[in-house]
Amino acid sequence: MSFFGKMFGKKEEKAPSTGEAIQKLKETEDMLIKKQEYLEAKIDQEVVIAKKNASKNKRAAIQALKRKKRYEKQLQQIDGTLSTIEVQREALEGANTNTAVLKTMKNAADALKNAHLNMDVDEVHNMMDDIADQQDLSNEISNAISNPIGFGEDMDEDELEKELEALEEEAMDEHLFKVPHPHELPAVPTGEIAKPKPSKKVEDEDDMKELENWAS
Repeated sequence: MSFFGKMFGKKEEKAPSTGEAIQKLKETEDMLIKKQEYLEAKIDQEVVIAKKNASKNKRAAIQALKRKKRYEKQLQQIDGTLSTIEVQREALEGANTNTAVLKTMKNAADALKNAHLNMDVDEVHNMMDDIADQQDLSNEISNAISNPIGFGEDMDEDELEKELEALEEEAMDEHLFKVPHPHELPAVPTGEIAKPKPSKKVEDEDDMKELENWAS
């Protein structure tokens, strides 16, 4: 029990939640803002009275100005109170946000802890090793299946080269001695075969013989 609780014989009241405190501060802010509006209206009213009686009733004008000063002082106090309440409300809102965040983080931590409750680190490592071993085994099986069995494994490369050279020589011989197929022979000409034209020397000899015959 607090000191004041012992003095007045009252039990300590349970502290309100941050949400309840924020709500109370907002209600107080609304009430003070309405009070501000009321005082501002009263100040304007006193100014009107002071102006109206400035020349006719100086005393009434001065009283109006005094009331105006009191209203302005109350208005100034309310401004300070509103500033204090605003700071307090923002602090409570920040605390409320932090509380919600921490609560969410705690719930997440509890959920993570519960998820890992039945997990053992050594068992997880063993399981990952088993998975790696099975993967290696699977790769070995795939490689074994994909490799050809007994085809070309024991063949002599030099022997294959000699066989290839023999085939190339055989192909060359066939090309040299190959008898053309009838459809590959050149076509027989069907037109009149032109007689070969005599050479220049033969023509000169013929002309000389013809000249000698004519002279005799």
